[in-house]
Amino acid sequence: MCGIAGWADLVHPSPGMRLRVQRMNDAMASRGPDGDGVWAGSHAVLGHRRLAVLDPAHGQQPMVFTDDGDEPVVALTYSGEVYNHRELRDELERRGHKFRTGTDTEVVLHAYLEWGTDAASRLNGMYAFAVWDHLRGRLVLVRDRLGVKPLHYTRHGAGLLFASEPKSLFASGLVTPSASADGLRDFLASVHTPGTSLFQGVHEVRPGTVVILDANGVHEQRYWQLEARPHHDDLGETVANVADLLDDITTRHIQADVPLGALLSGGLDSSALVALGQRASRRGGMPPLRTFSVDFAGDHFTGTGLRSTPDGPFVRDVVAHCGTTHRDIVLGAADLTDPQHRQAVVSAKDAPALGDLDVSLYLLFRAVREHTTVVISGESADEVFGGYPWFHETERVGAHDYPWRYFTGHSGTYRALLRDDVTTELGIAAHREALYRQALAEVPRLAGESGGRMREVMYLHLTRWLPHLLDRKDRLSMAVGLEVRVPFCDHRLVEYAFNAPWTHHTSDGREKSLLRAAVAPLLPASVIGRTKAPYPITHDPAYHRKISAQAHDLLATPSAPVWTLLEPARLRHRLERPVTDHATRSGIDFALNLDLWLRAARPL
Repeated sequence: MCGIAGWADLVHPSPGMRLRVQRMNDAMASRGPDGDGVWAGSHAVLGHRRLAVLDPAHGQQPMVFTDDGDEPVVALTYSGEVYNHRELRDELERRGHKFRTGTDTEVVLHAYLEWGTDAASRLNGMYAFAVWDHLRGRLVLVRDRLGVKPLHYTRHGAGLLFASEPKSLFASGLVTPSASADGLRDFLASVHTPGTSLFQGVHEVRPGTVVILDANGVHEQRYWQLEARPHHDDLGETVANVADLLDDITTRHIQADVPLGALLSGGLDSSALVALGQRASRRGGMPPLRTFSVDFAGDHFTGTGLRSTPDGPFVRDVVAHCGTTHRDIVLGAADLTDPQHRQAVVSAKDAPALGDLDVSLYLLFRAVREHTTVVISGESADEVFGGYPWFHETERVGAHDYPWRYFTGHSGTYRALLRDDVTTELGIAAHREALYRQALAEVPRLAGESGGRMREVMYLHLTRWLPHLLDRKDRLSMAVGLEVRVPFCDHRLVEYAFNAPWTHHTSDGREKSLLRAAVAPLLPASVIGRTKAPYPITHDPAYHRKISAQAHDLLATPSAPVWTLLEPARLRHRLERPVTDHATRSGIDFALNLDLWLRAARPL
């Protein structure tokens, strides 16, 4: 999976560039525990941290092509996985290219040599990479279509610094971690503005985009975006095509030269991938798939409107049905409230954490990493197939706002703790409304298409909601050196499902009808019939007691940076509410995590 960093300056290259890029590399060591490297040219320095997945003995980076001359033609630092690398390698070999390794990195390098920036549109996978093109005198940054892999950059003088994570940019000593007002507005409004971050002056390469630094400055090129296309397949043909796509996608995603497993919650999404992955493993003569699930110590489960059943019984049904090698990761309140774990999560995300949702995922990944290097995950199936409850609630979908607004009730909880002057300055409601209108204006439509609200809803989820989830998964997994693959983000599947009629998506009167029909023959009836359940949280009262004690300690520290944004009396009032009140817990977690983040990021 790896991490990348670098600095290019076409006008005033600095003799200290190499040392600064080495520091940037060191700041994201967890992304690449298997090695690091730095390459320095006359106007650019590239850094790389390696997590070896394909051809572990080779493929050290940055990778340079010299064409038998003294000066490099191109140098590449690359992170991710390209799942069609074998087909591309065959095509490039027919065109005369010679390969030294079995890595997809070298395929990407030669693809750029052959097609330039057009190579991006030929790649199928999750990736972020940078190319220093000596012949053209330019730096090229590329990010995958859905934005699975992160890539950030900032200007410095006439040059540009880039890295997988903002913390790496800050390690250069040239960039100050200063909180961005617009970034904080996004966070508090539960929406993502493509191309932005939580830090002033730090941008992200937009999904499906190439960013180029050359003699004309910095400019962008889009190589992919969602398009509206006619869908001519009937329901049966659509289900069959989804099944075929999923089979091909999963077969590609389980290819690795290191141990591979799968996250399993017992829900339709993860169970489908486990069944498909296990079938592909048997077909390829591979060992049984390793599966992992998270659970919480003690018998504290409490059913809610969004989650009426625990995961355990469904996980066991899938394991028995598919024959995987399974391990439960059980976490207690002490694990979830450990200040060191909270700090690790905030540091990993470069952002305030989401309470035990984030801490438990981090601890799950850390435990999984002890047994495997790569796992597949069901992330994005809800966005692709319309799985969230609000997709099917007329009053939620019909309102002129982001449909997930009521689910992210924690956002309102956060805003309720703000100081009045901060609330006035941020103007979150107006910010959210402006971004919503901007997003709607982007939605692709067929000529003469009327209505189209569900197309809008799917577009909003894929471009304004999914980025939160993908960034969370990448940061928390790479913080422990674990590669998480997301098969449902394959752009072929996304494009096909995006253009399928909504009646196909709801053909059985439920959510995710297309996915359910496509994988029904592979799964136990209990899972096929299970209602959508979100990622679990702990219901242990000890969790609330422990974070309440931590909040009281925070209130006893008037110099804490969090009080530049929050009103202490409002948090104190929250602490007087019952332990079963979810908004109280969300508010306490928010205050604790925001304080940790502000200690690393200069306040507004």
